[in-house]
Amino acid sequence: MRSRYAMVCSSNQNRSMEAHALLKREGFDVSSYGTGSHVKLPGPSLREPNVYDFGTPYKHMFDELRRKDPDLYKRNGILPMLKRNMSVKLAPQRWQDNSPDGPFDVVLTFEEKVFDMVLEDLNNREQILMKTVLVINLEVKDNHEEAATGAQLALDLCREIEAAESWEESIDDIVSNFEKQNRRKLLFSISFY
Repeated sequence: MRSRYAMVCSSNQNRSMEAHALLKREGFDVSSYGTGSHVKLPGPSLREPNVYDFGTPYKHMFDELRRKDPDLYKRNGILPMLKRNMSVKLAPQRWQDNSPDGPFDVVLTFEEKVFDMVLEDLNNREQILMKTVLVINLEVKDNHEEAATGAQLALDLCREIEAAESWEESIDDIVSNFEKQNRRKLLFSISFY
């Protein structure tokens, strides 16, 4: 079964993009999104984040932050992250604006709040196709190390789903086995397009 996958975090910068890059390299049909109202990147202090609109090209962010303080943004991993993002796609995209991208088979989120927002959005959409979509949350802290670990776990989980004859019939076993092997709890729900 060839499924379409969506990776979703808050800003479509770190966790969803790390997973998007890895799954893309592995040949999956994958897209990524954020659910926030804006894209936020760490700034010189917690009170001074760098805020961008969704759709602002990663290259624009990279160039701007490199001009502002190249040492800081290299040291905190933001410039290398943006460089990776530029190699995957043009700009961060917002989940709530993605309906023209068509239906996905599996949506993987990396934070419970994002999981809730994706489900709320799907439930508010007009469900005309009556096509099922599996929404799974794999909780991943928003830092570079955890994002790399989370991306590998996401790949493993997607491989299990892809290998199943029908995820609808085997999702309970897939989730249970994944949780045992990785000592991570998953939330999942089924919605419709």
